[in-house]
Amino acid sequence: MKSCLVVDDSSVVRKVARRILEDLDFIVDEAEDGQEAFDKCRQEMPDAILLDWQMPIMSGLEFLKLLRGYVGGHVPRVVYMVTENDIGQIAIALKAGVDDYMMKPFERDHLESKFTEMQKGRVSVA
Repeated sequence: MKSCLVVDDSSVVRKVARRILEDLDFIVDEAEDGQEAFDKCRQEMPDAILLDWQMPIMSGLEFLKLLRGYVGGHVPRVVYMVTENDIGQIAIALKAGVDDYMMKPFERDHLESKFTEMQKGRVSVA
């Protein structure tokens, strides 16, 4: 069974994403900021990460850069969640190693499609 770490400072977003991902047979863990997420990744690297971009303590981009530089940090597929269609921010995230991105708030079908594609080894950027 694949694992996914949901990283968002909103407990509501984490709970909604958890339900959807568990329905897709992921083992789900949660973190409320980038520092907590990085600590969890150092303990056990997940197969996938659903990552918010704006968080206190450590932003999604700061976490992503740390993750990709860490041993085994190239493994997880990372879907970046943004609240604005800021092409510059998305381009920076793609350059830093994000695999895909999506807008928040998200619909169940959209989140499912991102992770179904990841399970099949495909990535769509939209």
